Order: sequence, then structure tokens, then C-alpha cells
Amino acid sequence: MSLREKLRVMVVDDMSTSRGLITQALDAIGIQNVATAGDGKTALAAIQQSPVHLVISDYNMPEMDGLHLLHYMRATPQTQKTGFLLITGRADPAVINKGKQLGMNNYLPKPFQTADLKQAIEAIVGRL
Repeated sequence: MSLREKLRVMVVDDMSTSRGLITQALDAIGIQNVATAGDGKTALAAIQQSPVHLVISDYNMPEMDGLHLLHYMRATPQTQKTGFLLITGRADPAVINKGKQLGMNNYLPKPFQTADLKQAIEAIVGRL
């Protein structure tokens, strides 16, 4: 079984269109074990119940943005080592630096192509 068949991914975005685009890109890459959540709190609860290898999260979400989700993940022993890819329409250096300080593994600016997503994921988990 290849890495892309084993990899469990959680996609977190408050916009269903964006979640759909990301999950379609993951499917095109061959990653099919994908869960989704519409906000950080729901995602956090879900990954504590059913751990994943990688979280792909939007930055700009109500209640708990992507960096707050990352902060809680890094502060929780069971999600501390989970890979984290931030996708953002605002590749603001302050946001990226804060993400790096919190332990973000990689980021990807929007809009992106499937090949860009694959490359960003491979930088975290290895060759797919």
C-alpha cells in the first residue's frame, strides 16, 4: 500500500466551495482517506476522535482561524506531531511567520494548482 493510500487527511475550511476544491485536488493526487470540517473547533474534536496524519486548513475562518487551530493542535499531546498545511488567500508575512512559530509545517497561497498542493504535501509527508 502506497503512502497516498495510507495517508489520512483532514481538510478544514469554512467555505464549502474551497473544501470541495481541496478534496477534488486530493482525489486527483490519489489521496482518498479525507475528512472535512467547516471550522477549527469541529476539526479539533474530529481529529481527537479519529487521528489524521495531515491537517490542511484555511487561515481565515470565524471563531477559530487556522493559526488558532494549529496552536491547539501543538498544545495537545495526541495532535502535537500531526502535519499542518495552511492554505491562505493572504500570504501575509506576519501570518506566515506566526504559523512557523507555532509549528506550521508548510503553507500554500490561494489560488493553487493540484501540482502545487501535491508539492506542499510532499514537503511534509514525503513522496506520494
